[in-house]
Amino acid sequence: MKSALVIRHTPYEGIAGFRQPVEEAGYVIDRIDVTDPGFAEIDFDAPDLVVMMGGPMGVYETDRHPWISSEITRLARRIMLDRPTLGVCLGSQMIAAAMGARVYPGPVREIGFAPVAVNAAGLGSPLRHIETVPVLHWHGDTFELPEEVELLGSTDIYHHQAFRRGVNILALQCHPEMGEDLRFEAWLEDEPYIEEAGTSVAALRAQHDQLGSAAVAAGRKLIADWLDRIEA
Repeated sequence: MKSALVIRHTPYEGIAGFRQPVEEAGYVIDRIDVTDPGFAEIDFDAPDLVVMMGGPMGVYETDRHPWISSEITRLARRIMLDRPTLGVCLGSQMIAAAMGARVYPGPVREIGFAPVAVNAAGLGSPLRHIETVPVLHWHGDTFELPEEVELLGSTDIYHHQAFRRGVNILALQCHPEMGEDLRFEAWLEDEPYIEEAGTSVAALRAQHDQLGSAAVAAGRKLIADWLDRIEA
């Protein structure tokens, strides 16, 4: 059996809808939280697949979160080895940082369900499955595009939404895994943050109820397609 390690930066941002395609591709999933005492000793090279999920912290907040530097160092080695790696939201920013790109606060927060404009490169990639499909966005940080990667999609607010390097490294700023996970209610607890983004808890809950299942279905197709293409 193949091994998949899910790295969780906060308890309410897990693999969610991506669990199904990962398991159907033959992976046995293990999970570790960055707050786990054993996280510092985890060998990033060993798993057949590493999935790095989101979180409310910034890649640059190393003083508040000392584990960030160690995570990026180990991730950089895994990327150098071209080991299959998926990053979602904060995970995508971690990949960008590990590849030498700057991660920084953006001008506005992008929160809510909206489609990603998939470019020509994206249409030839697994990202094609979410073309025209509103998926969840929940971030205020962004990143410069690393060298030697392909930009796959954008939104009007943030140009860098998804990129890949070859077939094994995929970074998604959006959250196509979310839409059916009950932990979304924990996301909605930060009402001031949501209101500062120009939306509301009620509006987000309504979007989730209306659009969530279609978003997850498209996200599962995206991940299944990607896993079918990766090279061990």
